[in-house]
Amino acid sequence: CEIMNVGSYIFSQVVDYISRYQFDKFVTKYRGNWHAKDLTCYNQLLHLLFGQITGCTSLRDICLCLEAHKSILYHLGFRNTVNQSSLSRANENREYRIYEELGIYLISVVRPLFSKTVIPEITVDNVLYGLDSTTISTSIKLASWAWGKYSKGAVKMHTLLDLRGSIPANIHVTHGKWHDSNELDVLEPEPYAFYMIDRAYVDFDALFRFHLAGAYWISRPKVNMRYVIIGHRCLSEIDRKACVRGDFTIRLVTKSVYLYPEPIRAVCVYDEEAGEEIVFITNNFDISASEVACLYRHRWDIEVFFKWVKQNIVVKTLWGYSENAVRTHLWVAVIAYLIIARIKADYKSPYSITEVATLIRISALEKTSLRDIITKPRDSVNLNQSVKELTLFD
Repeated sequence: CEIMNVGSYIFSQVVDYISRYQFDKFVTKYRGNWHAKDLTCYNQLLHLLFGQITGCTSLRDICLCLEAHKSILYHLGFRNTVNQSSLSRANENREYRIYEELGIYLISVVRPLFSKTVIPEITVDNVLYGLDSTTISTSIKLASWAWGKYSKGAVKMHTLLDLRGSIPANIHVTHGKWHDSNELDVLEPEPYAFYMIDRAYVDFDALFRFHLAGAYWISRPKVNMRYVIIGHRCLSEIDRKACVRGDFTIRLVTKSVYLYPEPIRAVCVYDEEAGEEIVFITNNFDISASEVACLYRHRWDIEVFFKWVKQNIVVKTLWGYSENAVRTHLWVAVIAYLIIARIKADYKSPYSITEVATLIRISALEKTSLRDIITKPRDSVNLNQSVKELTLFD
C-alpha cells in the first residue's frame, strides 16, 4: 500500500516504509536496547539509513549533517542525534542480526512485488536466480578477521539475486578467503527454480544435491572438466539462428562421476562478438538450447546489481572494521536498496531504481510529496525532446 505523507520531509516518508512493529520484535529478540540511552536501535538505524540515502561516506559526515539540521531532526524521525564515537560503538557492539532480520523481512515483502516482471527473450515462468559475489577491499590491520588474497583484507558479499526485478533473495557476508563454491552448501535449493552460476561455483557434489532437490542449474565448465559424449539432440531452426553449434548429453569421468553420477547437458554456442565457442552445462533437458544460453546471459544482471550498489549506496567505504560493524553496515545498505525498490513498485514509478534513488537523495531534506518526486506527469514524457537548444555562441 502507498504511504501518503504530504507536507512531510522526503526522508521521513522513506523511513515510514519500515515496519516499527516488526523492527521492535527483532530488537526485543536480541535485547538491542539493553542499557541504551540516547541511541536506541531505531535511532541507530535512522542514522545509518540517512547516510546511505544521502550518500555520506563516513560516520563523521552523518553526524555533521544531522547536527547542521538539528532544528528539523524531530520532523525527520530522530529523537536526537549523537556524536561519531557513540554511533561507532553501537555499530561495533550492537547485534547485527537485528538489521539482518529486518533485511530478510523486507526481502519477503519486496520480492512478490516484482514476481511478474517480464525478462526479455525468456519464456519460462520459473523462478530465476543469479548467484555471484562482490569483494570489498579493506585493511587487514584494521579488520583482522577479513582475510583476503595476497595477505590483504577483503570482505565478500555473496548474493542470490532474483532476476525478476533484481531483488536479493539471500545475502551472505564472509571474509575474502571464503571460496565461492562453498556458498552452494549454505543455500537451500528451491524446486523448479533456475540457478545461473559462474564456473567458480561449480562443485559437482553440491550441484547434485540441487539436482536431487528438483532445482535446475546452468553454468560453464571448468577448463579441467573431463567428460565423454553419450548422445546429442537435433537443433531447431531457432537454435541455429541463435548460433547454437551443438546440443550434447555428456557424462563425467574420473572422480567427478562419483560426485555427479547422472548425465549432464552441454550446449555449445558461437559468440560472434568474441569470435569463439562457449559451452554451457546444465541439468535441464527440457528447454531449448538457445534458451539455455539466453538464461545464462542474464546472469550478468547480478553484475549490474553490484555496480548499482557500489555507485548508489555506500559500501565501497566501510563505516567500521569489526565483523559486527561490517555486517551491520552491509545489511543497512541492503535495507536501503529494498526500501527504494518497494517505493518504486508502490508508486508504479516509470523511473528505474537508480533514478528513484537519485531523486530521493537530492530531495531527502525537502518537504514535498514523495509521489510528486518519483512519478512523471502523463504529458511530460518526451516533452520538448525535439526543441533545439541554443549553443553558447547562438
